[in-house]
Amino acid sequence: MSGQHEWKVVERSDAAIDPVEGIEFVSDPGFGGIDVFIGKVRDLNQGRPVLGISYDLFQPLVLNEFQRMIAEIEAEFGPRLKLYVAHAKGRLAVGDVAVVVAAGSPHRDEAFRACRQLIEGVKHRSPIWKQEHYQDGDSEWSEGCTLCHPHSDEAGTEHAHGHAHG
Repeated sequence: MSGQHEWKVVERSDAAIDPVEGIEFVSDPGFGGIDVFIGKVRDLNQGRPVLGISYDLFQPLVLNEFQRMIAEIEAEFGPRLKLYVAHAKGRLAVGDVAVVVAAGSPHRDEAFRACRQLIEGVKHRSPIWKQEHYQDGDSEWSEGCTLCHPHSDEAGTEHAHGHAHG
């Protein structure tokens, strides 16, 4: 079996991201491990109450980067892997799903590591920008890591990045 993958951007005005879709995509009778990361919009960021978030991106560039990351993960873990990533575009409210990343493999260790590598790549490498909307009426664009450190490997390090998941 060769690796199977799906990557997409979901326009929030059209639909919401469904984590079940990711789980179903990476499921396989031969897989003993499925790992899923679900990133949601939180109500507080850096001490400021948040009403919602807007994500902006240029879809072809984002999808190319998702594809590049998936190819890297498949090269590291081998072809017996299924990978899924969906990221929201547009306006989201507190509690909405911003991103889903899922990995399925014959063994749990591969699933955990592949899923972690993929979400860290999405967070730190993808050209996605976040505008937070605060309860006081103010809005602010977050500085994205991709603008400061393109393609750097900063797994495990939190930044004021263009994502609300953590």
